[in-house]
Amino acid sequence: MTTTESRTTTPTATTESRATSPTATAETPATATTETPAPEVPLPQQAGTVLTHIAGYMATRVTQMGLQSGLLRALATTPGATPGDLADALEMDEFFVSVWCRGAFGAGLLERAGAGYRLAPHMDTLLLDETSPAFAGGMFGVVSQPEMFGRFADNLHTGERFWWDDTSPDWIAGVAGTGRPFYTRLVPGGLARVPGLEEVLTSGARVVDTACGAGLGVLRLATTYSSATVIGVDGDPHSITRAQYAVEQAGLSDRVELLVSPLEEFALAEPADVVINNISMHECRDIDQVAERVLAALRPGGWFVISDFPFPDTDEGLRSVPGRLMSGIQFFEAQIDDQLLPRRAYDDLLTRHGFTDLGSFEISPVHAVTYGRRPA
Repeated sequence: MTTTESRTTTPTATTESRATSPTATAETPATATTETPAPEVPLPQQAGTVLTHIAGYMATRVTQMGLQSGLLRALATTPGATPGDLADALEMDEFFVSVWCRGAFGAGLLERAGAGYRLAPHMDTLLLDETSPAFAGGMFGVVSQPEMFGRFADNLHTGERFWWDDTSPDWIAGVAGTGRPFYTRLVPGGLARVPGLEEVLTSGARVVDTACGAGLGVLRLATTYSSATVIGVDGDPHSITRAQYAVEQAGLSDRVELLVSPLEEFALAEPADVVINNISMHECRDIDQVAERVLAALRPGGWFVISDFPFPDTDEGLRSVPGRLMSGIQFFEAQIDDQLLPRRAYDDLLTRHGFTDLGSFEISPVHAVTYGRRPA
């Protein structure tokens, strides 16, 4: 799930036209074989499952309310504040604030602190610190937007798709915020785990950030690797204009180049040492064509690094917490004619196009990296 900044073409009528249609939906788990009868589950246990889902929905609403209203931020800066203190500081109704505090305590967001409350351990990092690799607070705003579930439900009968330019500013801002931790985790920590890559990156490499959008990754790469030349590629001219402004404001114009081009068509005047795609590969119209363009853009021995959601390819994975999160993201992806891909799909992709020295690793339960090299 990326923003309009990383996309290059309009959606087709169905996902069948995608070059990877057999794996794109991941509807049939790779490990599914013979169906066996499920053990009978007692009704009370199933009732607990349903009630847990309801409680989780309520906790989501409580968390989003706390983020949007500033209550969580206020407790981060004034631990031990009472509902009355919070109401005075934020000009709110004290009784309503007390109801929210109890709900947030029940959801595990807060702890008691005498007559007041404080954030539970690590909640400031998880919910408020956008610079942390562990930041998850942005997701609460995203899941509450109609683009995630509301419009999907409205169009269940018609299957009507839409495009990024038909989404709200709140949706665009929310999705952009959820993408930041992927760059934070990938650069530099994730890239350092690719064998041999860190030495190249710190020695004057040419690095390409495909689907660069408004330049978040470009800036992070250029500031992290001070001797590197960074090329950002995106099919949206408006996004490249925004990226250009960000680069100029950061004083990095001497080491950053920006190129407007669909990823299926991009070409470089000089070969690159590394090409990166961060949480956008699953949205490419033709990932095989993109892989061919990447291969052509790399010097012999250069790396292609794909950073993306690892959609589960087993029934067990679908029922895990990360699997349920990614299944939720699929509701939006379906509406723009996409689906997240299993990580193994990228092994297949790189193998088809002759990449060697393939490898992969998990950075978090919802973030995996796959890499390969152009043959030397």
